Amino acid sequence: MNKPTYKELLGLTEKQIKPMDMQMKPKKEKFYLTPIAWALSFLTTKARKLKVNKVNMDGLKPPYLLLCTHHSFDDFKVQTHAIFPNRSTYVIAVDGFIGREGLLRNVGGIPKRKFTPQDLQLYKSIRYSLEKLKRITTIYPEAAYSVIGTTAALPDSLAKMIVNLKYPVVTLNMHGNFLNQPVFMSKRKRKVNLTADLTQVISKADYDSITVEEAKERVTNALAYDEWKYQLDHKIVIDDPDRAEGLEKVLYQCQNCLTEHEMEAKGTKIWCNHCGETHELDVYGQLNNINGKTRFKHVPDWYEQQRAFVRQQLIEGTYHFEDEVYIDSLRNAKGYIKLPDGKLEQTINGIKLIGTDLEGELNVFREAKSLYSIHIEFNYHMRSDKQKADAVVISTLNDTYYCYPKNAKNVITKIRFAVEESYKLMKAKIKE
Repeated sequence: MNKPTYKELLGLTEKQIKPMDMQMKPKKEKFYLTPIAWALSFLTTKARKLKVNKVNMDGLKPPYLLLCTHHSFDDFKVQTHAIFPNRSTYVIAVDGFIGREGLLRNVGGIPKRKFTPQDLQLYKSIRYSLEKLKRITTIYPEAAYSVIGTTAALPDSLAKMIVNLKYPVVTLNMHGNFLNQPVFMSKRKRKVNLTADLTQVISKADYDSITVEEAKERVTNALAYDEWKYQLDHKIVIDDPDRAEGLEKVLYQCQNCLTEHEMEAKGTKIWCNHCGETHELDVYGQLNNINGKTRFKHVPDWYEQQRAFVRQQLIEGTYHFEDEVYIDSLRNAKGYIKLPDGKLEQTINGIKLIGTDLEGELNVFREAKSLYSIHIEFNYHMRSDKQKADAVVISTLNDTYYCYPKNAKNVITKIRFAVEESYKLMKAKIKE
């Protein structure tokens, strides 16, 4: 007698575990949902005194491609305000559709699994939205909320897609949403005022001569940001008494003794439990060492120093991560399915997830050369329990696996560094 699959043990039907339909054509937003979207957006943007600076936008009408920076959920409200009264379709991650697929399809949602290679179907949906629906088509090319408030890695395929589509390209670079609610903190908000730059960076006429590299340079420059510098330059005071909360998740390595995963943050301070060195985060977002020399006042500088450390480990062949993980599967918008525990491994060659899937063995390996970045989640709702934990998220074209390390502490930022730097090293090796 054959051993039952995990799907059979759970009593799940094929319908319940069928992957989300990525081939369904995008729709125009239903007319009756438009005033609701406007009302919800303007309630937030008016309260936070949003100012939109429009550059080179005179006379531009839909359809065009809109590329937005991504800091928090309020980005969608800023985007709605910025393009008013026009409407859009939106590329949205699969987890955004949970429990509301019908609603998001009817407001123009296009589902996407993050950091998946050769996503031809997404390209087809974007082209259909531009050509047939004649809609602004919105993409958040960073693919997830900014981890540290600076520009995340952008896919190499973005500029190639832009040149192939040959539609005007507009960028929406937003400021204030990260400061209002850093992704590594709890869900407490601070009510920081908002600004945004809406800029046409590539016009229809530009396609007579523009190259892929020139398109990449224009988009990259237009989407560049540093929210910590923005806060300091604009003297934005954040006097939240717990403003350092969660910093240990992104600043996980002491820059005094170089010990990893022994940092702790509470109130306005972050310190190393190994050597005791302590920094205070002031009201302008600057770090000050209270018992020694301040090496990095600017938070992203500390963050990038950790990246350099990981890169050196990869070059020297000393980088290796391995831990047991809890695993949740997200096949479709019906929600997460709790899988048996598995193992996550990572080297310079890629990242591997081993365990038990719904139909049998789970063995997912993403080669470094195919993965330019990876999605991570801080304090995410884990499985069917009411727990929260940090997750590394690995997607295939048909499933998304949320992997929660069972033993390692504050490690997901380092895993993301290792993915990004392994990709760069492999890419450079291929070019040699």
